Amino acid sequence: MLTSESRILTTHAGSLPRPQALAELHGRRSNGETIDPGEMRQAVEEATAAVVAAQVECGIDIGNDGEQARESFFTYVRHRMTGFGDTSERMLMRDLLEHPDFLELMVPRFARIKVNLMSAPAAIGEVTYGDTSELEAECALVAGAPFPQTFMTATSPGIVVAAMDNRYYATQDEYVRAVAGAMRTEYEYIVDQGLLLQIDAPDLALERHTLFADRPLDDFLAWIELVIGAINEVLAGIDRSNVRLHVCWGNYEGPHTLDVPLKEILSRLYAANVGGLVVSMANARHAHEYAQFAREPLPDGMVLVAGVIDTTSNYVEHEEVVADRLERIVQAVGDPRKIIAGTDCGFDTSAGLGDVAPSLVWEKLRALRSGADIATSRLF
Repeated sequence: MLTSESRILTTHAGSLPRPQALAELHGRRSNGETIDPGEMRQAVEEATAAVVAAQVECGIDIGNDGEQARESFFTYVRHRMTGFGDTSERMLMRDLLEHPDFLELMVPRFARIKVNLMSAPAAIGEVTYGDTSELEAECALVAGAPFPQTFMTATSPGIVVAAMDNRYYATQDEYVRAVAGAMRTEYEYIVDQGLLLQIDAPDLALERHTLFADRPLDDFLAWIELVIGAINEVLAGIDRSNVRLHVCWGNYEGPHTLDVPLKEILSRLYAANVGGLVVSMANARHAHEYAQFAREPLPDGMVLVAGVIDTTSNYVEHEEVVADRLERIVQAVGDPRKIIAGTDCGFDTSAGLGDVAPSLVWEKLRALRSGADIATSRLF
């Protein structure tokens, strides 16, 4: 994993705005419509080239393809893996259910969704990694990308299991390990291409107020241990410095009043065999939790990609706000060389689902770069 002895590097959490036409294509394909493969390929290639150039212009050090080739951050597996079909019934986040008046305000947002993450396919057969052609094509799009380091996201087995119902395996544990085993193909291929692997695992925080909303905290903590154990098994043989783990509480505007505190889960996240954690710390619910890293220091060999940009708000963070956030986080961690400036989550986690206007996404990433430069001048 790229680090620096002289400045704070910048990155983000993965997805970037998709052009409307591409989002429409992903939505049609997700809904089972036949699309022209050539049209999709051209749209993905053009969108990827555009987001790579935009990241470079914004000063991003560790960039990616913006997930332009995928319909969402986890349901894309339906197109690459066997065993999925029918429709799941995903439980809505409990904090939203407690505030139906807020759900009414969100109705216009629902209308923009092209790929519905709440009704993903279910596991109806053996889950295996089938055709790797889409994976290979996606990685090829960033071969030679002009970043000091390029990363590629891949879903966690945990979020697949949590959001894509099990109608085949005898137990949830068996389902987790089957998905993890299938994902090994993707994880290893990404690393073999010289890319930094980011495993997207919102389930390690989000599921406390979804799948485990009515169950004791200990059950949820056991879930974290199960998923991280499965991830560690399939990462065997991969140098931890080539992997980072993204954890969040759900990339949606909402009350988030039932989010599990970071202090309840951090020690278990440290058990992941990865070189970095990507953690939300910009949003109003979790901005204070940087202090937990002073109480529970980062393990040796692990860096923190600190979310200092909110991905659900159209407020553009002032560069001094970004710098102040980074300085507080560095004070808690104790070493600026262990910090990379990042975003709380992706900006378009599912085609058409982004909360932030595309032009403002780039303003936010410019603010990230400027704030990191200010913090660098004060910390190094």
